[in-house]
Amino acid sequence: MDELKKRILTDGIVLDDNILKVNSFLNHQIDPNLMKRIGNCFKQIFSNQKISKILTIESSGIAPALMTGLAFQVPVVFARKSKSAIQNDNLCYHSEVFSYTKKITNHILVDKNFLSTNDNVLIIDDFLANGEAVRGLIDICNQSKSSITGIGIVIEKAFQKGGLELRNKGYRVESLVKIKSLENNQVTFMEE
Repeated sequence: MDELKKRILTDGIVLDDNILKVNSFLNHQIDPNLMKRIGNCFKQIFSNQKISKILTIESSGIAPALMTGLAFQVPVVFARKSKSAIQNDNLCYHSEVFSYTKKITNHILVDKNFLSTNDNVLIIDDFLANGEAVRGLIDICNQSKSSITGIGIVIEKAFQKGGLELRNKGYRVESLVKIKSLENNQVTFMEE
């Protein structure tokens, strides 16, 4: 997605060889027009799949997931990183997800009413690095016995192991942008 590459180059900030900050359009401040085009792009990529739910993890995955859900006209479910007062632990699917950038393990959960064996799930997330968040969402899909039709990623750090491991396990992973390197404070994209 050329537009996304341009935004990364103009507005992204490389913090070190592993971290790209995209707070101005994806992670803190959100560009709704860009998110709409991202959702439509995922709709094109996965148009041959039967999809009944979009699944993501809070919080940065919600914007691209919501626009993808709008494009597919299906509900969007997000895994919470904290339990609300009205949720019963016994009525939720649970998994553990380590956050590299925050250096914490999150206990994520999804209400059992929102995923079932009848669902064909498209997982959407903002970043893919080591694959921790996606593996947590896959675990929740496995607990619900729903089918995973694919995994859509806005930005993949292809120099980290997550994408390769997921693809080697047979998952269809489609990333809008793949970053080859962040070395020397420079974003280098994978060749198409």
